[in-house]
Formats: sequence, C-alpha cells, structure tokens
Amino acid sequence: MSALKTVGILVAAAISMQVGATEFEFDRLGAGMSTGITPVGKLAWEQALPSASYQESNNALGETVKTTRLNADMLLRTGLMQDLELQLGWQGPAWSQSKTAGQSVEDDGLGDVSIGLKQAIDLNDDKLSMAVLLEALIATGNDGFTEHDDIYSLSTAVSYQYSDLLKTGITMRYAVQNSDWAATAIPNIQYRLNDQWSGFSELVYRKAESQDYEYGLGSGLIYTLNERTQLDASVGVDLDGADKSYRAGLGMSFLF
Repeated sequence: MSALKTVGILVAAAISMQVGATEFEFDRLGAGMSTGITPVGKLAWEQALPSASYQESNNALGETVKTTRLNADMLLRTGLMQDLELQLGWQGPAWSQSKTAGQSVEDDGLGDVSIGLKQAIDLNDDKLSMAVLLEALIATGNDGFTEHDDIYSLSTAVSYQYSDLLKTGITMRYAVQNSDWAATAIPNIQYRLNDQWSGFSELVYRKAESQDYEYGLGSGLIYTLNERTQLDASVGVDLDGADKSYRAGLGMSFLF
C-alpha cells in the first residue's frame, strides 16, 4: 500500500467519526496518548532531549551484549478542525553502541517517519473523554534504525477525570506490519502535585503474533512552565524475558 493511499484512507476514516470538544494536552506522557486535540491554527512541537534505552542480552556464544541507544525523536501536531488534528513524527537522528567481550561497535543514522490523524470523540460526559488515532509509520530510516517494513496502527485512548488531582485512562493500540498483528494495552494514572508539577505511571502490556507476551512499567514527572510549555522526564523497565532492558528520556513540548 502506497503512503499516499494510506493518507487518503486515514483522512476519510477520521472525518467520518463523531466529533466532540476536548481540552488540549501534550502527548509526551509515556507510551500512551492523551485525548487532547491541538487547536485549529496552532502547532505543538514535542521534542525528545533525547530518548534513551539500554539492554543486556546473551549471544549464541553465551557472551553478554550491552546495547545503548539514543534517539532525538520528535512529534509535530496541528489542528485541522475543532476535534481533528494532523500528526507528523520522526524518530530523528539516532546513535547506538554495542559492547561484547570488551569490544565496542558504534553506529548512527536517521530513524523512520510517521503520519497520523487524531480525532476526538464526544461522549457527552464532562469527566470522560476519548480520542482515536490512525497512524502509518513509514520505514524510511537507515539500517539499524528502521522497522524495515511499514506499520499501520489504530489507537484509542479513554481518560476519566476522577478529580482535579487525579486522572485515570487506558490506551489500546492495534498494529499490523507485513500481515503480522500486535495488540498493546497501556493503562495509566496521572496525578497533579501542585500548579506546576504532575506525574504519571503506566503499565505496558503487548502481545505480537507468534511472540511471547511483553510487559513493562513506566513513570515520570512533568513540569509545566506555562500553558504553552512543559518539560518532562521519564524512566521505564521491561519485565519480561531474561534480558535486562531499561528506558529513560527527557523532553520539551511547546504550543505555538
């Protein structure tokens, strides 16, 4: 399926959805997504400074392989209609280092790009909000920093504002890559500490076709400079398998 045809399908599907008002939120809140939509005529820029991952595994010889990777990924969001936004993403410039038996190999390159449409759904509830994201990841990155095959996904997010200090939600993501399906569930909780500080915690549960179940935990802090700017920091750990795998990241988000 061509990228142009994919975009056409995303546009047609999103416009056909029911619309509803929702407040703007940045999407840099972990692996899940928010239900907020970028206002029409505004641009949201969400930038990693950078994202990092570390993994320890064993090769066929029983040697420990330690891999570190950095990505300066970014996401641009702009409002097309009151409850519809366009998203353009790029995994950005990346760097990796692999150490085995005292020897180190480094590599760098550019990651894949993505395009998506996010639609708010009106649930006629002041505390409950919902959004749907149709996205295509186009495997244009360099070897070692690409998914190799395009990925098409449908994500839904539902959030419940329990109180001024507490919000709960869940993101469900269904993806297909080269005819193989994967499903991911990401329940999360967000809590406000004061006017400027807030935090989140999430569980990531994923099942890919012909693969074992994958589990992970993530948590982070968000500092709101003003209604248009925020800083964030997060950490995460994978809980499945014998390999040690960790994630961390710093980020900045702006609304212009």
